Amino acid sequence: MSLVPKIGPSILNADLSDLASESQRLLDNGADYLHLDVMDGHFVPNLTFGHSLVKCLRRKIKDTAFETHMMVTNPQQWIQHMADAGVNIYTFHVEPVQSDIPEICRQIQEAGMQVGLAVKPGTGVEAVQQYIDLADVVLVMTVEPGFGGQAFMRDMMRKVRWLREHYPNLNIEVDGGVGPGTIEYCAKAGANMIVSGTALIEANNQKEVINLLRSTVQTYTTLNTNL
Repeated sequence: MSLVPKIGPSILNADLSDLASESQRLLDNGADYLHLDVMDGHFVPNLTFGHSLVKCLRRKIKDTAFETHMMVTNPQQWIQHMADAGVNIYTFHVEPVQSDIPEICRQIQEAGMQVGLAVKPGTGVEAVQQYIDLADVVLVMTVEPGFGGQAFMRDMMRKVRWLREHYPNLNIEVDGGVGPGTIEYCAKAGANMIVSGTALIEANNQKEVINLLRSTVQTYTTLNTNL
């Protein structure tokens, strides 16, 4: 299996009053999917949006894959709502639901979505290791979840490297502080799904940044495949 580099802008810092056109501009500039941060004000202190906004965005953007990054205490609560809203990948944090992970994965799959397992910086990969066969994506946070614009945590790359060494065909996603200055660390460690927020939303030339992120991942994917 050949891993495909995918660039997913996080729209957390986009203009939510004009979200459809901002999202479409990112897609026109080469983005592969949209990363939608859902926060409940409990698991993380911030509060963003829910399935109603996602459903409205889906009406405007028909075919692009949506990933909801559920930074919530009770991810079970929104599974069917997000499926009905047109979400493709439902990524949830394992920390608050450690004993319920297999059941949540089953519910997500039965709702017709792919499963993403997310870990905070303080959570080791052993928290998801036994469940990776149930997942389509593992998301390694490279900042503390909840706010955009934080500094990239380079030491999180050891998790990415471990996952890539042990699961060569796994989609590994990184999120937080990722941009032109940090993409090489992510790509070299083995990440192939790249979430970029502030660095991409605020870029003067979004297409150029997306092309740089993709080509860097492609370079290291090719190198690792040929080893």
